[in-house]
Amino acid sequence: MAGNQLGVLNALDVAKTQMYHFTAIVIAGMGFFTDAYDLFCISLVTKLLGRIYYTKPGEEKPGTLPPNVSDAVIGVALCGTLAGQLFFGWLGDKLGRKKVYGITLILMVVSSIGSGLSIGHSANSVMATLCFFRFWLGFGIGGDYPLSATIMSEYANKKTRGAFIAAVFAMQGFGILGGGVVALIVSSAFKNKYNPPAYEVNAAASLPSQADLVWRLILMFGALPAALTYYWRVKMPETARYTALVAKNAKQAAADMSKVLNVTLEAEQQKIERISAQESYGLFSKRFAKRHGLHLVGTTTTWFLLDIAFYSQNLFQKDIFIAIGWIPAAKTMSSLEELYMIARAQTLIALCSTVPGYWFTVAFIDYLGRFTIQLMGFFFMTVFMFALAIPYHHWTLKPNRISFVVIYSLTFFFANFGPNATTFVVPAEIFPARLRSTCHGISAATGKAGAIIGAFGFLYAAQNQDKAKADAGYPAGIGIKNSLLVLGGINFLGMLFTFLVPESKGKSLEELTGEEDDEGGETAEQATGSRAVPV
Repeated sequence: MAGNQLGVLNALDVAKTQMYHFTAIVIAGMGFFTDAYDLFCISLVTKLLGRIYYTKPGEEKPGTLPPNVSDAVIGVALCGTLAGQLFFGWLGDKLGRKKVYGITLILMVVSSIGSGLSIGHSANSVMATLCFFRFWLGFGIGGDYPLSATIMSEYANKKTRGAFIAAVFAMQGFGILGGGVVALIVSSAFKNKYNPPAYEVNAAASLPSQADLVWRLILMFGALPAALTYYWRVKMPETARYTALVAKNAKQAAADMSKVLNVTLEAEQQKIERISAQESYGLFSKRFAKRHGLHLVGTTTTWFLLDIAFYSQNLFQKDIFIAIGWIPAAKTMSSLEELYMIARAQTLIALCSTVPGYWFTVAFIDYLGRFTIQLMGFFFMTVFMFALAIPYHHWTLKPNRISFVVIYSLTFFFANFGPNATTFVVPAEIFPARLRSTCHGISAATGKAGAIIGAFGFLYAAQNQDKAKADAGYPAGIGIKNSLLVLGGINFLGMLFTFLVPESKGKSLEELTGEEDDEGGETAEQATGSRAVPV
């Protein structure tokens, strides 16, 4: 359909892979490195925060964050992310991707530093300040989701578009890995310097005063990668698809992309006017509901279900490892040793399963297709979750703990070589340019609603069924085994809802959305196809 497509957009679709593709991946990807680092590093330091601010003299065990404080510290960034995804997704379609892109980065840098500088004279004031900055950190992170995905999809060629968008998202894996590595380095340095004893040996000495600096350094490091890419973000030209199809400025779109592609492109203002007249429907119109309504249902439900499982696993993997005995009891370690052990476990999981899973998606998404990878990922996540849950007692026995960790790692691998990547990619491809950032933001925000449910729900559900054995301040839960069974069922539902998501492999964005000069051409419904399976 190149004959019906704007020349500037066709030039982007058929362009060979060039340096500007990799530049865009690095610029957008460093934002996602920061996103993942900031969202998941908090799970590394919650045990340390509990020891510093909630340990009572004479207690048998070191202190832990009370349930309401733990909920706030972990969940407030997710709430901010949800709000940011909706707000910046909408703003990206109203003002343009480039104008909004730098704002999100500034928010992330300032809030990362602010989180580490949280001050106060009491535990409550420190936690309140930390929650304040983490909300705004999440707000900036939320904006990065729709903007990065949309910018990368609109810059990419159609042959390798899936791999480019997935590569941006794959930086999330390095962000999770980076959080673990930074925590390992900082905790090791302080542990070697001060060599504190285990809590059961000397409770007071097990928590050196310098430990309060450890968690602050870990949180503030998230500002560094974001700050490094700010200059290049503000220098990026606006995407041609926004300039041409939304701003309706053919001359500017041609000029910008002529510089990017090093070719001469003509402005086609009349063609843009015809396309705009044909495609002037809004998000809440019947026409949008007819063309893309089921697609939006598919992208929102699958992302929602995926994030319930993914975030509950990521944020509380330390609790699972403690439950099976892979991480020793808190009282047998110093505060810094406990942080080191938790960081080591997260780093191993990220290195062996999380990061490889993302890059398997990058390698195969434009060959297997989005639909196949997402369906396969949900299927294996279901299988491995049930494999952990049904014989759960077997895995708690000491000889079987390594096998448990291996299978648990495979659920992360197929989350990332599966729906965690594809739910990010597809909404950036299948919606019209003037609604693309908004629809991606809606899909991502629905996912974060699932993450909030997963984070809070798993925190309570995973508690021991015997209240006497539950963590201090928590009611009895359904236990780890039953929680894993529930997550397995959620993954199975995600597999079913995947059938609402269309395959977008190998098509131009305008083919998928119908934003073309349709005189004599096929309609958007014909272009996308009525099936939700690979075509």
